[in-house]
Amino acid sequence: MREIAYYPGCSLKDTAKGFEDSAISVSKDLGIELKELPRWNCCGTVYSLTDDNLMKQVGPIRNLVRARDQGYDSLYTLCSMCDNTLKRSNRLVKKDEDKLSKINNFMDQEEDYEGEIEVKHYLELLRDELGWQEIKAKVKEPLEGIKVAPYYGCMLTRPKEIGLDDPHKPSILDELITSLGGIPVDFPYESECCGSYNTVDKKEVVLGKTQTITGGANKAGADLIITACPLCHFNLDSRQAELLEVAPSHHPVPVIYFTQLMAVAFGDIDVSGFEKHAIDPEPGLNLDNTVVSKR
Repeated sequence: MREIAYYPGCSLKDTAKGFEDSAISVSKDLGIELKELPRWNCCGTVYSLTDDNLMKQVGPIRNLVRARDQGYDSLYTLCSMCDNTLKRSNRLVKKDEDKLSKINNFMDQEEDYEGEIEVKHYLELLRDELGWQEIKAKVKEPLEGIKVAPYYGCMLTRPKEIGLDDPHKPSILDELITSLGGIPVDFPYESECCGSYNTVDKKEVVLGKTQTITGGANKAGADLIITACPLCHFNLDSRQAELLEVAPSHHPVPVIYFTQLMAVAFGDIDVSGFEKHAIDPEPGLNLDNTVVSKR
């Protein structure tokens, strides 16, 4: 069993628990143990764009120190927002010695960080280290006939300096879907912003975004949508349930995490956590490999 350093982030311990549980399960199937950092803190959620606000970089870098202190040279993430924040902070200090020195001074009780850690998203592990054939070999319940819309959102591929795929035409989720036996659906809103934190005080903005994105996936014939972001999942799943109250003609599309889709294909349905979703994924999935029509 290969052990890798794993940074969960906050949401995967609460609202996105199904994301973590399914990831741990499918990782074991792949011979991978996700070794959670014993002392991690919030990444800060969003990378600070203020050049002189180095205090916002201390949290992300301290997590990299924790991974370094555990003897690792790589740290793996699942949440696309955590991945984006950690990668951008790491890139900042690796290219700016003065900023790195100041951040190390803030962390005066830690051994200085010297850029020893590489941050990787779990999807990069699947694509670049294991390979799609390895994923395909673990499939027990192929997703035959199931049409899946890959939703990349903003942060998996942007900015291009740290993105894990082409920001204009990403394919990593499409390739995962294919390896699981499903049919990737091309739809125009795969990289559209979900509305992000507007959901806190401008819910109407997010409801509009949700209608556009999920409606686009529905028009493209998708049975469900997959994502790697807990905030995107909240906005497209929970807000979609609210959307139905003001737009009853809207046709709901289930939204799940990519690891939950893997769990279904690997035969690990018990760890999916689907019961916590606002839009029931069951109508779009069938363990007998037959699509349950949503129409």
